[in-house]
Order: sequence, then C-alpha cells, then structure tokens
Amino acid sequence: MRNWDDLRIFLAVAHSGRVAPAARALGVDATTVARRLARLEGAMGAALFETVAGERRLSEAGQALLQHAETIDAAISAASEGEVATGAAGHVRLSVAEGLATHVLAPRVPAFAAAYPRIRLDLITASGLLDPSKREADIAVMLARPRNRQLIAARLVDYRLRLYATPGHLAAAGMPETAAALERHVLASYVPEHLHAPELDYLSEVHDGLVARLRSTSINVQHAMIAAGAAIGILPDFIAAGDARLVPVLPHIVLHRAFWLVTHADGQATPRIQAVSSWLREAVG
Repeated sequence: MRNWDDLRIFLAVAHSGRVAPAARALGVDATTVARRLARLEGAMGAALFETVAGERRLSEAGQALLQHAETIDAAISAASEGEVATGAAGHVRLSVAEGLATHVLAPRVPAFAAAYPRIRLDLITASGLLDPSKREADIAVMLARPRNRQLIAARLVDYRLRLYATPGHLAAAGMPETAAALERHVLASYVPEHLHAPELDYLSEVHDGLVARLRSTSINVQHAMIAAGAAIGILPDFIAAGDARLVPVLPHIVLHRAFWLVTHADGQATPRIQAVSSWLREAVG
C-alpha cells in the first residue's frame, strides 16, 4: 500500500463519518470515494469501516490504520507547508464548548491567524464534545477530566456560573428571595435528554425539583432568551458578566466548573498542537 491519495480519502471519511461530506471536502464525487475505499480495503485485506445507521464507523482495522494515516498526514503537512522552517503548520481540529468558542476564542482568532498563518484551524462546537481518544479531534476542551490513559489532560481554567435575568423581567415577575422561590418563575436551561455532560445539569444543583420551561441545547440561545427578558437562567460569568442587559439573581448562589485541555498522548508534542494549546491558555488567562 503506497498510494497516499487513498489514505487521504480514508482520513476524510474517518473524520466526517459519511462518504458524501468527505467527497465534498475533497472535491471529488462519492463514487470515487467509495471506489478508493474499496481499493484500500483490498490492499489491507480487512474492512476499515462498519456502517451503523448510515454512518461509517471505524472497524478495529480502521482504528489501527487511522493512527498511521494521521502521522503521515502530519508529516506531509509539515513538509509541504513549511513546518520545519516555521515550527507550526498543518490542520488542527479543536472541539470546544460553544459558549467558550463564541465569547472567548472567536474574538482572539485574528491574532492566532496572524501568528500562525500555516495552521488550518477547525473550531468544532457540535453538541457533545469530540473525543481525542477516538481521533475525532486533535484537541478537546472538556468539562471533566477524562480517564483514558491514551489522553493527556491538564486543567485549563476554572470558571463560575450564576443566575441572571434582565431588570425588566424581574420587575414584572418579582425578585426571588430564595432558591426554592425559583419554582414559581420562568426558567431557561438545557434540554435534559440532550445533556452531553452531567456538569451541565445546573438547575438540580441550585435546588431540587427546578424545571426549565424554556430550553435549548445551545448556551448562546439560552443567553439570548435570558437577555431578551424571557426567563431567569444560569450563565457562565464569562458570557453574562459583560452583558449590560443582565443582572445577577440570588448572587450568593455560585456554581463552580472547570475546563480541561485534552490531547492525544502521541500528538501533544507536535508544533501545531503546541501552538493551539498555548493560544488556548493565553485566551482564557
């Protein structure tokens, strides 16, 4: 097996999970992708994917090949984009919470892009953080420290969350005096059945039995609803404290959380991973 182009197609399907998006990203048709995958599987003598509910999931052989393919991809990126000369080049997939990406990282992307012109950065904010141990991401900013020994985790930053509302909402609905009194108020929060981490179950930590009437899987949508005067809700200080439309509610109630910087053990030393990791630390500092 000496055809790098087949490995490139394999990587695109492994990262997207489907043939059609991989074909679009590569600028070829889906038939070509399927034919190349079949050729690669013939060369390997093993199936590289299993199809589950229309999604291509890596088989055991595919998982083994992925590690080698990504190493080759990194080496080609380094050679073709000048990593030897510049110290950092190539493609980095960063899985990060939507709120952190929107309110902290996005405003700092211009400086990153100027400092590292040869790094192609994907900020992935899909609901449910991607897992570096499955090679879904190069770096993940996670809400809890993973236990997988293949991963290297370091505490990135601690942050706080509080109850917030608009003065207009509180004037109409009244200011709650206790956590129990929140039961009589319109609350905004996450959709319980779509929580991708127990750390997002804020309301149960504030008071047993609290139920949100307005719910969203997106913290940005929750922020918009709360800032529009629709409800009281829990928001990170890094989102709400700078929003002049909002005031704290029951300010003595403070929730504490942490973000963890997670990379795969065999990739953390590459210049491009180190560059993005350093930028993350500076951005939250």
